[in-house]
Amino acid sequence: MTETNDAGTKPVKLTLQARAERTDVIAREIMASEVAEREKKTARLREMRLQQTVDEPAPEKKPRARKTVKK
Repeated sequence: MTETNDAGTKPVKLTLQARAERTDVIAREIMASEVAEREKKTARLREMRLQQTVDEPAPEKKPRARKTVKK
């Protein structure tokens, strides 16, 4: 990896540590954006589910039929 210096003419080589730091920062940014996206989606789905339960009452349960025992 190279990075241009202030003049923008000659590329400056990055050290292994600098490359590792850059990769780490970028990876953390990607993971943070994915977490934010997932939380946003979860909140949206939760709101939809709560709205659905408000709009539609729960179906009534039918009593279970008793099994007869053959002798």
